[in-house]
Amino acid sequence: MADIYAYITHKGGVADDSALEMVAAARKIDAGAAVTAIVTGSGADVDAVAEDVAGSYAKVLKFNLDALAYPNAEVIRKLLVNVLPGDAIVLVPHDTFGMDLAPGLSIKLDSAFIADVVDIEGVDGTDLKVIRQEYSGMVSTHVTADISAGAVVNVRPGAFAPDESKSAGGSVEDKSGDAGDLTAKRTFLEVVEAEVGDVDITKSDVLVSVGRGIEDEDNIEVAEELAEAMGAVVSCSRPIVDAKWLEKSRQVGTSGQTVKPKVYMACGISGSFQHMGGIKGSPFIVAINKNVKAPIFQVADVGIEADILDFLPELTEAVQQL
Repeated sequence: MADIYAYITHKGGVADDSALEMVAAARKIDAGAAVTAIVTGSGADVDAVAEDVAGSYAKVLKFNLDALAYPNAEVIRKLLVNVLPGDAIVLVPHDTFGMDLAPGLSIKLDSAFIADVVDIEGVDGTDLKVIRQEYSGMVSTHVTADISAGAVVNVRPGAFAPDESKSAGGSVEDKSGDAGDLTAKRTFLEVVEAEVGDVDITKSDVLVSVGRGIEDEDNIEVAEELAEAMGAVVSCSRPIVDAKWLEKSRQVGTSGQTVKPKVYMACGISGSFQHMGGIKGSPFIVAINKNVKAPIFQVADVGIEADILDFLPELTEAVQQL
């Protein structure tokens, strides 16, 4: 079996939740693998992240250079090509950055590429068997890829239970001197912070989130009444923002806000990966949807097949009575 590597994304000196999820994904490829983490960036944040993930990975390769201050996929592709063996299996989160990085990396490494993996069935000889989702999660696809020449695998955030054992006790090696040429045509300009609305959904422990199932702008009041009864905040999926029913600052997803609540109520939300990609941690997910085949039910702790316009008022009344 080829060596397995995981590219770690981080912000503000804190590793993304996907760092622990990729450990679990790697174990499904090879239960006994000594997985190596790769941490890139500039400054003290890189050192902090490298030391943190060393508890979960057998080895951490750290690259601390000014050229890596901003996660530019073009630059990091060059770095990884310079330092990885040709037959490596590389795990990359299937987020906005990972979707930019991974396809081109597989071409440069001349290896297989598998996008948006939600489960791994194992390896049979040189074939890696995984499960992907198609048509916004309505269909599961079983995919087999020849990994004899390596592979780049985009792992969907939240699809694998994080390995929180922190029992690896790995070592950190500063490999900055091996980075090689990191010149690029793409240039970082600035970070544009997300707009701040009247409510910061990223700080709420409980979110009542609405999607297409709310049907009409006037019906959002139903969710607001439930949120008030629960001491929660109303958030939403992208279609609600596109319809201008709620402001952008309340949108959860890869093109909206990243949230980490303790309880997430998905009301009339199908559960596409773009939406679920904005939910971090391991919240208790309650899904309410009249479509029993909605992908959200695959990740929900409690699933309720119902029309939210009928169910939410009843739930609100019950909460108020409590």
